[in-house]
Amino acid sequence: MLALVTGGTRRLGAAIAARLAKAGYDLALHSHSAAEPEPALAEAIRASGVRWASFPADLADEAAVDRLFPQVIAHFGAAPSILINSASRFGADDWSNATIATMVEHYAVNAAAPARLAQQLVENLGVGQGGVVINLLDQRIVSPPVDQASYTASKLALAGITQALARALAPRVRVCGIAPGLTLPTPDYSPAQLERLATAMPLGRLPTPDDIAAAALYLVEAQATTGQVLFVDGGASMVSFERDFLFMTRD
Repeated sequence: MLALVTGGTRRLGAAIAARLAKAGYDLALHSHSAAEPEPALAEAIRASGVRWASFPADLADEAAVDRLFPQVIAHFGAAPSILINSASRFGADDWSNATIATMVEHYAVNAAAPARLAQQLVENLGVGQGGVVINLLDQRIVSPPVDQASYTASKLALAGITQALARALAPRVRVCGIAPGLTLPTPDYSPAQLERLATAMPLGRLPTPDDIAAAALYLVEAQATTGQVLFVDGGASMVSFERDFLFMTRD
């Protein structure tokens, strides 16, 4: 089986793709621009022997989004039946300076493109073939912080799209979401801050990329599951945080 993973050459997308490779799935790896897989993903692909190829595309460009499935089909000779929408735009605006432009830019990549790619998956399935779509959300959809306004709004939209598509595409296609917590911190976080943030989680820990990848593989193979969102966040979604994690427990 073939999986299309957007943002699949790096960070969470790469971790998910590596887990799928180890399970024997061929990989169409989307990236914003031409990029080689991260070393751990490259090793997983080599060790598993699965087929793979990379496909650069700007998900803010409607024409590029519409070319993605035809390009994958032309290369592999078959359409993906698994779609992992992992690519994401993340801006630092807040509700004092967010604009229509910033909100539309985030919506295009984080919500509209995943929805359109799900449509393309359905359009290209073979007779009697089923499929699955997994959207990467964010634990903040439960209790949105005041920060990253355009990003937050777009992830809330994608959460709603996930539920709507699960209803619209059943029974042929399952649609689910994964809502990670703070998983791959940027260099803006200090080690001490990360330790304090982990302690603030109900489970006393932050999620790892492997945790997210395990959830993705489960949903890919959970044939009786649709319309569900798995929160893989150390329990963060059970607590209301007013600010983004970056601004909490700082040194």
